[in-house]
Amino acid sequence: VSDLLKNLIACSSFFLIGQTLALEFDVSTDRIIEANENSNEWLTHGRTYSEQRHSSLNQINSENIKNLNIEWFYDLDSSRGHEATPLVIDGIMFTTGAWSVVYANDAVTGELKWKYDPRVPRDKANYLCCDAVNRGVAAWEGKLYIGTLDGRLIALDAENGTVIWETMTVDDLKAYSITGAPRIIKGKVIIGNGGAEYGVRGYVSAYDVNSGEMIWRFYTVPGNPEDGFENDAMKMAAETWKGSEWWKYGGGGTVWDSMAYDPELDLLYIGTGNGSPWNYKIRSPEGGDNLFVSSIVALKPDSGEYVWHYQTTPGDNWDYTATQHIILADITIDGETRKVLMQAPKNGFFYVIDRTNGEFLSAENYVKVTWASGVDSETGRPLKTDLGDYETSFKLVFPGALGGHNWMPMSYSPETGLVYIPAQELYMPFVKDDNYKYDETGWNLGVDMTAIAPPKNLLQLSLLVRSVRGRLSAWDPVAQKEVWKQYLTLPWNGGILSTSGNLVFQGTSDGELVAYDAKTGERKWSKDLQTGIVAAPITYNINGKQYVTVVAGYGGVFAIQAGLPPKYSGGPINARIVTFSLDGDIQLPERPTNINMPKPPPPIEDQASIARGEDLFHWECHMCHGAGAMGGGVIADLRYMTEETHEKFMEITLGGLYTEKGMVGFARRLSEQDAEDIHAYLIQRANETYLLETINSALK
Repeated sequence: VSDLLKNLIACSSFFLIGQTLALEFDVSTDRIIEANENSNEWLTHGRTYSEQRHSSLNQINSENIKNLNIEWFYDLDSSRGHEATPLVIDGIMFTTGAWSVVYANDAVTGELKWKYDPRVPRDKANYLCCDAVNRGVAAWEGKLYIGTLDGRLIALDAENGTVIWETMTVDDLKAYSITGAPRIIKGKVIIGNGGAEYGVRGYVSAYDVNSGEMIWRFYTVPGNPEDGFENDAMKMAAETWKGSEWWKYGGGGTVWDSMAYDPELDLLYIGTGNGSPWNYKIRSPEGGDNLFVSSIVALKPDSGEYVWHYQTTPGDNWDYTATQHIILADITIDGETRKVLMQAPKNGFFYVIDRTNGEFLSAENYVKVTWASGVDSETGRPLKTDLGDYETSFKLVFPGALGGHNWMPMSYSPETGLVYIPAQELYMPFVKDDNYKYDETGWNLGVDMTAIAPPKNLLQLSLLVRSVRGRLSAWDPVAQKEVWKQYLTLPWNGGILSTSGNLVFQGTSDGELVAYDAKTGERKWSKDLQTGIVAAPITYNINGKQYVTVVAGYGGVFAIQAGLPPKYSGGPINARIVTFSLDGDIQLPERPTNINMPKPPPPIEDQASIARGEDLFHWECHMCHGAGAMGGGVIADLRYMTEETHEKFMEITLGGLYTEKGMVGFARRLSEQDAEDIHAYLIQRANETYLLETINSALK
């Protein structure tokens, strides 16, 4: 008995010591799998490995949603785009802001616990297609993992934000970047990258969570055949590229966002990006599907070994990435339960794929599509039309390069059986760039970007604005049809959260967080958060109280490039984390009022200079400063430059005076005459806007 008692005491002591020393934030495979049945926390990017973004919490529901109000908010440090999905683990919220900065806040009070800034060099902005954004962190056994804009993967101590290790995941001499959130599978950090517009070769890599050592890497497009192929998958892919030097363009196919994991099948699913350059006839002039661009690829997570693929857009010609949100679910089709993968990529079709083997099951268009008439039910290949072929003539293509759905996450509710898609109705004029040459330091599209300049006629501009819009679409993946929809004023609205409270939450580009009835689409509640929302909301429960959180901060490619006016014209404001509860009583401070436009310099009389400046602006500048030089409310609107800024224009544009603000010098790309022509165009646009605002003011 004495020996037995000693053993029991020893075991009890070990158990108690184990409890005392147990790691906080101890996220593991088992804990993430258990989250399928426990919605109190948000442990990984899509809440669970299946990335359904549905929560079983129902304290906040369609009956009491009218009582929802702000519990706390925390102002972040930047007005650039904020796309992160926060994690909530053991009472702490972990999220990211612009420039890959990480924040840890008390999830109940909002109090900042720590902040980590990886100090990404601001001249990296010159190699970002789509704003200085980041979509979040991953957590594992007391550590957090962040992929930075300049290509590093960094492990942090979740308790205090100190660096444990960091490693460079890319060739830093090339224009790679990381904006996506890492995923962690069985002790491996999975991370991809972006940069296809700049002519890089895409891949996804796995790193050891403890050491940062790379375990495997899977390239998504083949390299130079003379160098040999990394594996049989690359050898197979190379047969689908035609021409004598396609590898010199990089190829693209970057894995910049979506991933999902099935623990039962032990398969990792990745979505790949567009080809580089966009123009198919340039990168692969003799045809071919160009694997694995615009594809869903299944890999073995232990080794990175290829298992199967499905290509949504063979021979992509329009920037139709398949990096959009991937959802895994088990649904009943024709009386049989099927393990499926669902995606609504940019190309406008909603796909249901058997995730065990990549078998195509069905696809229907969820927005207007002109580049294809449908998807062949036997082959799973799109039925392309001449309406998408811009090789010899201008074509207005639906959807445009920003897609019928972009990166913003969808949600799938097992209770309603519906997928909620943050869709958008956008088109784009496509014209072949007859003067294309590969550019190691700039965009590689093979498309004439001057074609996107907005019309100067105010009536035509008004019609253009009215012709594009957003749409929240409730989609039945079995019947492949829309059940209900809500139209939104502008495209580029936030990701989706669905809950067992019969609610669907979405932020909008004009600054509202909105809740809808999940079954009917009825608008039940909204709150103005004063800045556009592109991130997806989350929900969690602490001490029996349910919260809803969203990171509000307008930005991303549409916001900075589209040239459409934001709801607010008081200038950019910093993003913020906003958390709601049923008994919240906090009000946001008043937003800054509208900016009074400075009187611009007199118009330049040289019309040829203005015309050259307009073309140069849309080749070199509109990616950050908006089509037609109309800012989207994220970066300063160049039509509103002060007298001092006009005086420093050459020093800023060529000399890099504002590099630390993210505005690098363009002396290696622009001559002095080029810069003067761009300035002439901006002065012209400022005078046009000043006249319009003067007239509007007089009429009030």
